[in-house]
Amino acid sequence: MALRRRMIRTEGQGLYEFTREAAAFLEAEDAEEGLLTVFVRHTSCSLLIQENADPSVQRDLKAFFRRLVPPSSDPVMDWIEHRQEGPDDMPAHIKAALTQVSIGIPYSAGRLLIGTWQGLYLFEHRDLPHRREVILHIAG
Repeated sequence: MALRRRMIRTEGQGLYEFTREAAAFLEAEDAEEGLLTVFVRHTSCSLLIQENADPSVQRDLKAFFRRLVPPSSDPVMDWIEHRQEGPDDMPAHIKAALTQVSIGIPYSAGRLLIGTWQGLYLFEHRDLPHRREVILHIAG
């Protein structure tokens, strides 16, 4: 078993791919077969496995979540109580609750068993830049 902490700097809402870093971790540890668990230690961002070939997929995902959960300054969100950290904070918590903060990815022969067009992403839900801590854990 091995564990690595990875800091991902974000520049606002969007998807930040770190598939290569996860794959490099498996290679560095000579991991043969098992499960890579990825966990993000924050409540206003999340993790996704998503298509990494066409950038319009990322744009559409951002637009969908922005429409699904607008900022708390939008009149349709007037029911929100938690507002002290800005109009993007509570919507970010909601978006994170709708997605996931932990992903398990099987690996074999030291390689992630994800699809050809799949990538591993941190999905930032806040407007301002952040440093997000992601934990990578190998069990095999």
